[in-house]
Amino acid sequence: MHRHEKKAFLKFFITYFLSVALLILIAGFFYYEQVYDQKIKMEEFSLIEYARHIKMGDTLDEFSSAYHHSFEEKNHKHIDIRNFTVTEDAFMKYIPMNRNENYLKVFKSKEKFDQTLFEVRLKIVSLQMLLLLLFALLSYRLAKNALKPLQESIATLDRFAKDLIHDLNTPVTSIKLNMKILEKNPVLKENNALNRVRKSVQTISELHENLTILLQEETFQMHQTDLCSLVKEIIQIQKQLYPTLSFHVDCTVFVFKTNADAMRQILQNIISNACKYNIKNGHINVYAKESSLYVEDSGKGIKEPAKIFDRSYSGEQSSGIGLDIVKRLTEALDIEITVSSDEKGSLFILTMR
Repeated sequence: MHRHEKKAFLKFFITYFLSVALLILIAGFFYYEQVYDQKIKMEEFSLIEYARHIKMGDTLDEFSSAYHHSFEEKNHKHIDIRNFTVTEDAFMKYIPMNRNENYLKVFKSKEKFDQTLFEVRLKIVSLQMLLLLLFALLSYRLAKNALKPLQESIATLDRFAKDLIHDLNTPVTSIKLNMKILEKNPVLKENNALNRVRKSVQTISELHENLTILLQEETFQMHQTDLCSLVKEIIQIQKQLYPTLSFHVDCTVFVFKTNADAMRQILQNIISNACKYNIKNGHINVYAKESSLYVEDSGKGIKEPAKIFDRSYSGEQSSGIGLDIVKRLTEALDIEITVSSDEKGSLFILTMR
C-alpha cells in the first residue's frame, strides 16, 4: 500500500470507527443512566412496601436482613411524603404513621445495590468492547473496499506515467547528445541562443528525472551515502550552465543512510532553483554542519517561503513541480526541510533524522 493510500485508509478508518465508537459509548452511558434510575425507583418502592408490611402488622420474613426501621417522634417540621434519601451506604425514607403521631423511618443497606450496579457496568463495558471490536473489523473492511477505486485509478495513472517517461527517454537523450555535439563547435560555443537551448534542455532533463524518481517513491532502498559527493557532482553540472555564478562547497564527508537517487534529485532541484533565480554574478554556498546540509544563495529572495512547496504556489520564483517533488521526497526519506529568505537571498536547510 502506497503512502498516500495509507493516509486515505487511516482517515476513513479513524473517522468511521471513532464516529461509531462515540455512538456506542453514548448509548452505553444513557442505558446505564436509565438502568440506574429504574433501580433507584425499585429501591424506593421496596422501602414503601416494607413500611406497608410494618403498618399492617404483617410478617417481615420475605425481607432480607438489609432492611431496618425505627420510629421517630413528630417533633420536627413536616416531612414531604415524597422524601427519599440516598446516602453513601444506605437508602432511607420517612413514612407517616396512622393518626399522624409518629414517623416510620425505613432504611436499607446499599451493598447489594452497589454490587448489582457493578455487574451492570461490567456487562455494559463488556458489550461495548465487543461492539467496538466488531465495528473495528467492519471499519477495516469498509476502508479497504473504499480504497479499491482509488487504487485502480492510481495504478492506471502509474502505468500511464511510466509509459510516458519511457517514451520521453529517447528524445531527451537524443537532444542531450546533439547538444554536446553542437557545443564542440567553437563558433556556437558562446552563442546566446545555444546557451538558452542548453538551459531549456537541462530543465526538460530535470523534469524527466523528477518524474522517474517520483515513481520509485514507494520502493526506495536506503544505503549509506556521502551527500558531499552528490553535492559536488551537481555543482559541477551547474557550473557549466551558469558560468557567471560562483560556487563554494564546504563539505568534505557527510555520510547518511538514505536513497542516493532521491537525495540527488532533492539537491539537484534545490541547487538548480538557486541558480535559476540568482542575481548576475551571484553566489551559491553549500555547507554541512552537524546533521544538517545548508544551501544558500544570493537571489532576490522568496516572498512567501512557507508556501514555496505548495504545488499551486505561483510567484516570481515558482519552480513548477520541482519543489513540490522536493517536499514529497524529503517526507519519504524522513528529512526535515526548512526555508528562510529575505531580499539578500534564500537558505534551504536539510536536517537528517
